[in-house]
Amino acid sequence: MNKALKILLFVIAFGFLMISREPVKAQCSLCSANIATNKSNGGKTANGLNHGIVYLLFAPYLAVGFLGILWYKKYRRKNVDINMRDERLHLN
Repeated sequence: MNKALKILLFVIAFGFLMISREPVKAQCSLCSANIATNKSNGGKTANGLNHGIVYLLFAPYLAVGFLGILWYKKYRRKNVDINMRDERLHLN
């Protein structure tokens, strides 16, 4: 499989995932009842809850990105000359 075909299949699969999504209610009944009554009374608790969820979702990506940058800076090498033979390698 060439690279263009793999990218095309990924884009198609991602497109199907985006088309077939349905809304999900992932809050417990106590949280959703509290937010509903607070929002109907003019409170801003729902916004705070949404910001907290986004913060919790973003934190692992930030940590992995930071570790990736550290790994890249520590293990990259500059001006490395790789001397490889021109003959094929047979592993049999």
